[in-house]
Amino acid sequence: MQNPIEVSTGEREPLPRSVSIERWLLALVMALLCLITMGNVVVRYFTNISFAFTEEISVSLMVVMTLIGASTAFYRNKHIAIIFMVDRLPPRIREHFVLFSLAASTLMFALLVWYGTRMAWDDYRFEVTSPALGVPQWFYSAWLPGLSLLIVVRLLSLIGRHFHRNG
Repeated sequence: MQNPIEVSTGEREPLPRSVSIERWLLALVMALLCLITMGNVVVRYFTNISFAFTEEISVSLMVVMTLIGASTAFYRNKHIAIIFMVDRLPPRIREHFVLFSLAASTLMFALLVWYGTRMAWDDYRFEVTSPALGVPQWFYSAWLPGLSLLIVVRLLSLIGRHFHRNG
């Protein structure tokens, strides 16, 4: 069954430049993760020494990758949705549930923007440093509100497309 918000013309629509940039960023982050992990494994294999700092960078890159991926998924309306029960509802009621879920997702990511900004500001203000490398922690925490804001924009765009299509 087709998702009621999905925009489908039968043809695959080209992705806008912003989504293409996101996909390139995803590929770059994944390549960095692979290189860091492979480098740590090779060094550990030959020297029996592990670089502890690689975990710090890898975890941060995984958060960035997850948020960029979520943004792209929301834009393309390919995000995870539990629709077993909703698909069995009449179309008009189904639309209300889908809009409610998009509004709830928007609220959740807006809260991440708010609290993530406060966390990054506290990391900056109190000069918190990362455990392994000792770099300012806000280098890592600043990505959360910024990418969450991108997701909020994508969600609002998805809601707007729904209202534009349904008048």
